[in-house]
Amino acid sequence: MSNRMVCREASHAGSWYTASGSQLNAQLEGWLSQAQSTAGPARAIIAPHAGYTYCGACAAHAYKQVDPSITRRVFILGPSHHVPLSRCALSPAEVYRTPLYDLRIDQKVYADLWKTGMFERMSLQTDEDEHSIEMHLPYTAKAMESHKDEFSIVPVLVGALSESKEQEYGKLLSKYLADPSNLFIISSDFCHWGQRFRYTYYDESQGEIYRSIEHLDKMGMGIIEQLDPISFSNYLKKYHNTICGRHPIGVLLNAVAELKKNGIDMNFSFLNYAQSSQCRNWSDSSVSYAAGALVVH
Repeated sequence: MSNRMVCREASHAGSWYTASGSQLNAQLEGWLSQAQSTAGPARAIIAPHAGYTYCGACAAHAYKQVDPSITRRVFILGPSHHVPLSRCALSPAEVYRTPLYDLRIDQKVYADLWKTGMFERMSLQTDEDEHSIEMHLPYTAKAMESHKDEFSIVPVLVGALSESKEQEYGKLLSKYLADPSNLFIISSDFCHWGQRFRYTYYDESQGEIYRSIEHLDKMGMGIIEQLDPISFSNYLKKYHNTICGRHPIGVLLNAVAELKKNGIDMNFSFLNYAQSSQCRNWSDSSVSYAAGALVVH
């Protein structure tokens, strides 16, 4: 019998970001040094999950709000891009590798989540194919490096949840969000615009296409800042904005709504917004990125 640990390899290193630990460290340091810590310490952040050349600088604005001295557990909620999933799923791995250092999964929290009967198990293959959680691992490792032996991670793959399911998961996770030693990372890009994404909403009154996209995204960001899950659902129904992490965001907003019932005062603010390119023609395409932080008062 071998007791070998199940490890999830850094499957996107070398393509979506550099596989060289020293290069990666220097890149992350560079981006973080350009960001201000204005909204910390964050209890939750929303940050993008594209290749670092596109969104590394944007993501830094969210990670700059993390306080490693109080954080002992990092929940990472990422949308499922490759497998159809109507619930949330947990990883079979015990360790997630990154080019910086390995991150271990909190088996005690995982055991508690299993007990609820609300989670499925993803295969290691599904886990390694998916990038929405992995793209946050190097940044998490970097943000937490001064306390690297004192924290664990709780990766959760979020399926295409109904509104009532978003509410159920929000309720379930709200007790973890209430704990100041936990940090929630919500993995999401914003508008995916263009024929290849089958989404070409354009409000001509805003000027160029990229300005219309920005206006649409910022409307959604403003609604997220209100911390109202129903308004966010209504916005998505009306504009169908292709925010790929809408379900993880929905879970967070429902967890916040649950805590607000108990009189906990919180606010969310977006700190940065970027687009992969500026769309001017119908043949163009772009992905938008936003970084923000939730602070509990």
